[in-house]
Amino acid sequence: EISVSCVLIPCRLQCGALFHLCKEEEHALLCPNERVPCLNAGFGCPISMPRSWLAAHLQICPASVVCCSMEWNRWPAEDAQSHTHSALQNNLVKEEEEGGGHGEALDLAMALRDQHHLFHSLKMKNLFPELIERVEDIQEEREELARGRVVGSEGPVAYVWERMFNMERGGCMIAEANQEAGARGRGQGQASGVRGQEMESHQSQTLTTTGTQALNDTHTHTDKRPNPQCVACLAGTKKKQMYYYSQLEPMKINTVRTFKIPTSFTAKHTRIRNPGHRKRVDTAVDTSDLGVEPQDMPIWEEVQASLLCSLEKEQRGHLIAESQSSDALLSDTGTQTYAFLSAPFGRDTSLASLTEDRPLQLHLQLQAKGVTARHNKSSSAFTFLCGQTFQRREFPKHFRNVHTDIQMCASGWFEQRCPLAYLGCTYSQRRFQPSTHTATVTYNKELSSFSLRPTVPASLNEEPQCSKSQPDSLSTLPYEVLYHMASFLDSLSLSQLALVSHLMREVCSSLLHDRGMVSLLWEKKTYKTGMAKWKAKKVVWQFSTLFSPVEAWCFDNNVPSMSDHLKVCPYYEMEPRTERVLLPHIVNNKMNTDTQSNSKSLVTLFQKNI
Repeated sequence: EISVSCVLIPCRLQCGALFHLCKEEEHALLCPNERVPCLNAGFGCPISMPRSWLAAHLQICPASVVCCSMEWNRWPAEDAQSHTHSALQNNLVKEEEEGGGHGEALDLAMALRDQHHLFHSLKMKNLFPELIERVEDIQEEREELARGRVVGSEGPVAYVWERMFNMERGGCMIAEANQEAGARGRGQGQASGVRGQEMESHQSQTLTTTGTQALNDTHTHTDKRPNPQCVACLAGTKKKQMYYYSQLEPMKINTVRTFKIPTSFTAKHTRIRNPGHRKRVDTAVDTSDLGVEPQDMPIWEEVQASLLCSLEKEQRGHLIAESQSSDALLSDTGTQTYAFLSAPFGRDTSLASLTEDRPLQLHLQLQAKGVTARHNKSSSAFTFLCGQTFQRREFPKHFRNVHTDIQMCASGWFEQRCPLAYLGCTYSQRRFQPSTHTATVTYNKELSSFSLRPTVPASLNEEPQCSKSQPDSLSTLPYEVLYHMASFLDSLSLSQLALVSHLMREVCSSLLHDRGMVSLLWEKKTYKTGMAKWKAKKVVWQFSTLFSPVEAWCFDNNVPSMSDHLKVCPYYEMEPRTERVLLPHIVNNKMNTDTQSNSKSLVTLFQKNI
């Protein structure tokens, strides 16, 4: 009945539900056909869809981004526990600088990438804090800072000074107001007489409460103190009370030491490793005890010392000769000193800034290791992270092709080196290619990722290139044709095609919602109080570094055999032998015949007697 309840209506989006008219707004919160934004709308996804499509959309959502967390270890080349080929590494670096190699090796490219990240992460202030230059404030900056002015990047410090001076000035003004109000109150009290007992007790209780709160809270204040006659009236209101400063007195700070050194303690000689059992003498040690002049002292090399200190911290948990205190009585003081030509270092100096002007050298090993029991990965300097971002549907293909197939099998299987590589031979060959097409695996330094370079026939490379005034034949095609052609490319190819021209950038940008991924760009904002917060500045659309997935690999038949290289390898030296060498088999036969001739049997004795 309409007089009893509202009318029943079906869902306007035809989901099949039947409900009262008053429940239409509530049904919109549950209707599967209601259009709602994506679950990742807060992370940049702009797509709206029916509610029933949300689960399936997460598989292809551009904001559903996964960061690859693959880790591996790469130790320094001077590590005593590893067998490194220094001659091979030096020759590879020379070929890389000269550019005379047939192609950059995959293991060398990954090692240089890891070394680049390692040098940027090693800060001199963490390894050698005693060699950091100290910048003292100029007298003019101190005076301007005392006046409350902001000098350079001292915004938070200046704010603290200004706040402290304002508090002191406010306290002086309130103290003067208290004296004037007290004198005026005493005069009015003498003229009007004594008030009632109940009003006086209520007023004194309110004043005591307000004064106590004012002493406890020093952040919220006002320069105007309320009238003492209206305090009782204000106490009964529900408004927030404004606290004010009372007369602040300096508080005496007492330092309480709970630990007292025992004076009547006698060490027992029966205890093992008792520090009081053996008498010790403190002696000062100086570099003059070595008998070497200061100018003749050895100079440390920054890279070698930094890697050595990092490796020491990696295995032992602390730096070399770091000051440590095992208990309340004994303390180990570090005595290791360093001398560098580039010291003192700046506050933000890293190892990469010290080596940017030096010739290229490889200080890490070519072989990467995935499992180790020598350190803790949570605080490791020699553990490297992939860190590439992909869509959720692209991540399994990236992990299989890049890390499982190529990276973990690069040394020895995917990329085969000469058997005489330990002597310094840099020859290598890549034996595998995709089973569907002919391509070569390369390493992109700019993107820090692997890629597939298709093998182009030599006839196509001989065509003359077009001039700058004359557009290429690809750009003359209609936009629809270019869009259709670009839809067949992988994400890595689309990211590189967008850098060719403005037209290609527009074509690739039209595929971002279907093939690209979106993420938030965070920005750190620092306030005057010294507090810092991270805020999302904007959304960034980009393509991932995933190349065309390879389901199976096959051997490349065009790669020559390694025996062909050994015939011309400069490190393969033959030693011709002209002298005769007695073989072990001949020696054994001769010894057997001698023993048989010397031994006598009963048959031989009978034959002699006959």
